[in-house]
Amino acid sequence: MAASYPEFIWQNGKIKPWAEATVHVMAHALHYGSSVFEGIRSYETPKGPAIFRLTDHLKRLYLSAKIYDIVIPYTIDELAAACREVILKNKLTKAYLRPVAFRGLGGFGLSADTPTDVAVATWEMGPYLGPGVLEAGIDACVSSWQRMAPNTIPTGAKAGGNYLSGQLIAREARRLGFGEGIALASTGLLSEGAGENLFLVFDGQLHTTPASAAILNGITRHTLITLARENGIEVIERDMPREYLYLADEIFMCGTAAEVTPIRSVDGKPVGEGKAGPLTRRMQQWFFGLFDGKTEDRWNWLDPVG
Repeated sequence: MAASYPEFIWQNGKIKPWAEATVHVMAHALHYGSSVFEGIRSYETPKGPAIFRLTDHLKRLYLSAKIYDIVIPYTIDELAAACREVILKNKLTKAYLRPVAFRGLGGFGLSADTPTDVAVATWEMGPYLGPGVLEAGIDACVSSWQRMAPNTIPTGAKAGGNYLSGQLIAREARRLGFGEGIALASTGLLSEGAGENLFLVFDGQLHTTPASAAILNGITRHTLITLARENGIEVIERDMPREYLYLADEIFMCGTAAEVTPIRSVDGKPVGEGKAGPLTRRMQQWFFGLFDGKTEDRWNWLDPVG
C-alpha cells in the first residue's frame, strides 16, 4: 500500500511542499550516516493539541550534534517554532514529528566540512509496533545482534548511523515472526530493543537497564521513571542478565514511537500470564493520562501547538 504523505514540510528555514524537500545524492549524511534526529509526538489534549516534551527533545538534538561536531544553524526556539508551524500548516493535531540535522553536499572525505541541512517533518502515526499492540502486547525475541561496545559508537547520541544496529535487530525479529527484537550489550547483559528502552517488573518494582548498557537514555524512559516514583513505585537502574527476561513478572518497552508497549512473551516463553500485567497497565494510564488530563502535568511537559 502506498504511503500517504502530508502536504508540507519545513526545510532550511521555510515551509515547502513535501515533494520539493530534496537532498543531493552526494550529501555527506547519505554516505556516512552523519545525521542526528529526534522523534517527538503531538497529542490531542483538553486544552488543544500539544507537543510532548518538545524542549527536552530539541536539547537532546543539539547535544547529539555536539558529539559529532555538527553545527545546527538555528536556535532551539527557532526549531521549536518550526515544529509548531509544520503541524499547523498540515492541519494535524495528534502527530509524529521528525526534526533532523545532517551534513549536506560539500566535501567527500569522512572529516569534510559541509553545510548543515535541517528539516522538520510531521505525519500521522498510530502505534509504532502495529495496531492493537498497546492493549494486546507483542512477542519479542533476543536478537543475535549485539549493541555497540563502549568507546566505539556513542549510544547516548540519537544519530542516524546508530540505527543501522537497530535495523539489524528489528528486521531479524520480523523475519523470525516476532514483533520486536531485544539486544544484549557487548557485556552479554541486557541492553534495549531495536529502538525502545526496556523495563522489567519484579515484585512490584520497576527494573531498567542503565545508561552504561549501550542504551539511548530515552525521554519516554525518563518520563516513566518520574511518574512511577511520583506514585510510590520503586525504580531500580541496574545491569541484568538475559535470563531475567524469562523470570520477570511483567516486561514492557517504551519510546516516543512505541509509547508504552507490553511484552507478552520473549523467545516463545510467556511473560507472567502472557499478557500486559497490572503495573504495565498503571504505567500506561499514568502516561496517557498526561494527554487526556487524568494525570496532572506538574512538569510542564506539554507545549501547546497553537
